[in-house]
Amino acid sequence: MTPIEERVDRIESHLAVQQLPVRYALAVDARDLDAWVGCFRPDVDMGRHGRGRDVLRAHIEPLVRGFHRSIHQICGHRIEFTGRDTATGSVYCRAEHEVGERWIVMAIRYLDEYARVDGEWYFSRRREQHWYAADVTERPQDVGFNGWEGAGAPALPDAFPTWAAFWKDWTET
Repeated sequence: MTPIEERVDRIESHLAVQQLPVRYALAVDARDLDAWVGCFRPDVDMGRHGRGRDVLRAHIEPLVRGFHRSIHQICGHRIEFTGRDTATGSVYCRAEHEVGERWIVMAIRYLDEYARVDGEWYFSRRREQHWYAADVTERPQDVGFNGWEGAGAPALPDAFPTWAAFWKDWTET
């Protein structure tokens, strides 16, 4: 590739990767499981569950049946290319879920790995971390930042590698 072809490829790749979290959010909220699993590479590794989109679908379908309506708002996206056909990313998202009579609000960060397979960009891996999950009528602090058992324990802000060092020697005056 010429330098200009490399630059155009990087720009096109950036735009394609940037659309993945948006496509993911729209698919989740529409309960379009075909579109959702289509965001992941065909041979997606589901660990002990196996590989492939059928395995992914079998894993996620029961999870999304745990809430009725949802709204996933993508708030920011950082992409870093690690090779011509690979990248990593960090995506901020505000999500809302109707869980029975409750309306759960979550502040989320997704840690993503992307790969280009046969000319198309996909998620290779997507890990969710969140700051809190709370009913819209609750302050996150009032429920220990964990007001929805379906969300699991909040990993943030402690999961940021700089967090503990920032606060280590600080004392309030």
